[in-house]
Amino acid sequence: MVQGPGEPDGAEAEHGEHAGHAEHADHAEQAELERLRAEVRALRADRDTAPEPASGPRPRRRGRWRTPVAVVAIVLGCVLAPVSVLGVWAANQVSNTDRYVANMTPLISEPPIQHALSAAITTQIVNRVDTQALTNQAITQLSQAHLTRLSDLVRSFAGQITSGINSFIGTAVARVVASPAMATVWVQANRTAHAGLVRVLSGQGGGTLDVQNGKVVLSLAPFITQVKQQLTARGLTFANNIPAVSATFPLFEAPNLQKAQQGYRLITTLKWVLPLLSLALLAGGVWAARSRRRGLIGAALGLAASMLVLAVALAIARAIYLNSVPQSVLPPDAAAALYDTLVRFIKEGLRVLLLVGLVVAAGAFLTGPSRAAVSVRRAVTSGIGWLRARGERAGLRTGPVGAWTGAHKPLLRVTAVGVVVLIFIFWGQPTLAVAVWLVIVLLLLLGVIELIGGRAPEVAIPPAVVPRQTATPEPATPQPASPQPTPHQPTPHQ
Repeated sequence: MVQGPGEPDGAEAEHGEHAGHAEHADHAEQAELERLRAEVRALRADRDTAPEPASGPRPRRRGRWRTPVAVVAIVLGCVLAPVSVLGVWAANQVSNTDRYVANMTPLISEPPIQHALSAAITTQIVNRVDTQALTNQAITQLSQAHLTRLSDLVRSFAGQITSGINSFIGTAVARVVASPAMATVWVQANRTAHAGLVRVLSGQGGGTLDVQNGKVVLSLAPFITQVKQQLTARGLTFANNIPAVSATFPLFEAPNLQKAQQGYRLITTLKWVLPLLSLALLAGGVWAARSRRRGLIGAALGLAASMLVLAVALAIARAIYLNSVPQSVLPPDAAAALYDTLVRFIKEGLRVLLLVGLVVAAGAFLTGPSRAAVSVRRAVTSGIGWLRARGERAGLRTGPVGAWTGAHKPLLRVTAVGVVVLIFIFWGQPTLAVAVWLVIVLLLLLGVIELIGGRAPEVAIPPAVVPRQTATPEPATPQPASPQPTPHQPTPHQ
């Protein structure tokens, strides 16, 4: 077709159309930018034209009391926490016989305690069985039987015979003390002594456990009875002649028993008040804090730190106790085994509270807005999302359950945490292993909720907050004009 003069060719027309589109887009962007600038200027004008506050002293900021009140409450709660642990331990040792027996039972299996108990029982038996008199009686009987040479031989080795009998008694006593029968007697004696412990601390006295010369002592009568039976069964019939023994075995020094009794009565009275008061102070401090998340982190770390202080105090008390016990009363290794066994439940309790404090602090920190917390959450979510994607590619679908879980994630998380906390509270005497397993179970529950629930359903944005540029329709892109039918033109051969 012959192009008329002054008519643009097709390439020039298309270039012009594209240039027009670009110019239209630039104008739209420029208009939107001007609109945003106008909104910013209007906001600044509103701020500048706001009425100035009345002249006079600047009003004080409200809530300035919150920070000091929170700090004082949390500090007091942390100070009362170790006292509460000691109070609960003392109350359990006194009011719960099974708990007391469970605390004392391992002592009979400790070699230092076995050696000290064997030595005390052997000394009591040897002092009441005159082996030298028995030897002289044997010599007399041999002489009367006209066994002069044999009686002279016994007389020559009387010292060795007496030493051998005493050594044999000591060996037999050591075997009896290490036998299961003596372990049973130990448990029964301590169960009976529990009532005596109550009498000692309450100031009544009497019972199997008593106080003599500033020492808390345990009666050896049931143990010596068991040894007499075992010696008689081994053929040593002279053991039947051992009289009733009222000897005692020292457990620990009690020079300040009167103060201990006063403290016991006070702690027994406050055994439930102290833990509740400590918990109430910590909770009140968290509530009063300006940032409750930071308050919770501070309270949890303070609780953990107070448990560390209690552990250090127990170590110092151990050194003081071992230095105060004379070796003639109780060997150092036996005294150490006794102390460590008695305070093992205190150590177990402080370890549990230490773990709880660290877990709560970590949980409060990881749910916060800090960069590290966000990074950790993003990494965990990414890992769970990768695992969920692999399961979906393998054909695993959660269906309606997953949709419901995703829509109720916050409620399910709070429920999981609440259930684990209730289990921990009502466990009775949770150990460190129980606390660790509860933490693992909680993490698994939260992971399962995230894995099944997937992403939370997206919420539709209401029209009022839709950006204005998305509401304006885009200009229609002009389509290239369809070729118009041209009038019949003659062909070259026409």
